[in-house]
Amino acid sequence: MLTSNYRSPLPSTEELPCSDDTPVDNEDQNLLPNLLLFLLTNLWASRMDWFFGVDMAIYHTTGVSPKVPTVPDGFLSLGVERKKGGKSRRSYATWEENDVVPSFVLEMVSHRPGGEYDEKREIYANLGVLYYLIYNPEFWQRDGHQPFEIYKLIDGAYHLQMGEPYWMPEVGLGIGRSRQMIGGIEQEILTWYDIQGHAEVTPEMIANELRSQLQAERQEKAAAQRKLEQLTAYLRSQGLDPDSLME
Repeated sequence: MLTSNYRSPLPSTEELPCSDDTPVDNEDQNLLPNLLLFLLTNLWASRMDWFFGVDMAIYHTTGVSPKVPTVPDGFLSLGVERKKGGKSRRSYATWEENDVVPSFVLEMVSHRPGGEYDEKREIYANLGVLYYLIYNPEFWQRDGHQPFEIYKLIDGAYHLQMGEPYWMPEVGLGIGRSRQMIGGIEQEILTWYDIQGHAEVTPEMIANELRSQLQAERQEKAAAQRKLEQLTAYLRSQGLDPDSLME
């Protein structure tokens, strides 16, 4: 439960920066959270009770100051408007969201460690974030961790969960890694999974699958046509008229 020690009026998001202006240091820190957002926009197109933020400031009252945000690579909140008041959010302030804190937060580790395993984990635990995912595909050995670690908040403390993809029943989604075609390049991404463990794929992957199916069908038709032509040639070589046999 989010609690506040602040009694003075809290600032509006109109007055607060939308981020901390800290640049990401690799392209996947922009790409992968945006892919999760894009997939969710299609998956939950009919739902208006969720919001997924990418590199957006979260302002809250459980830290040193309500004006000092935490800025995860991605986060998902449930039970809030997709478009707050019909408009795009500049940032996410819990006191403007009926004290709804994110249910899921993603942090990606790169060549500059940013406290993902200690300071940030403590911040999200104090905030009450239920699931915290640390994705560290390149530097996990350096940091003494696994590439994919998801933690669940239990009795105020984070506990590392086992299994991948990992199903989050309170969220209604699974999360895990998958190799997919992105912009013509096959690479590892993070993606949502259903309860049966099936990955939500990108439109490019769907298009590639359709192209593969069409190509296979064309190849089958071509093979059947060649067999028909060979059979016709054989019948003619035996003095038989294939056309008359079909009458």
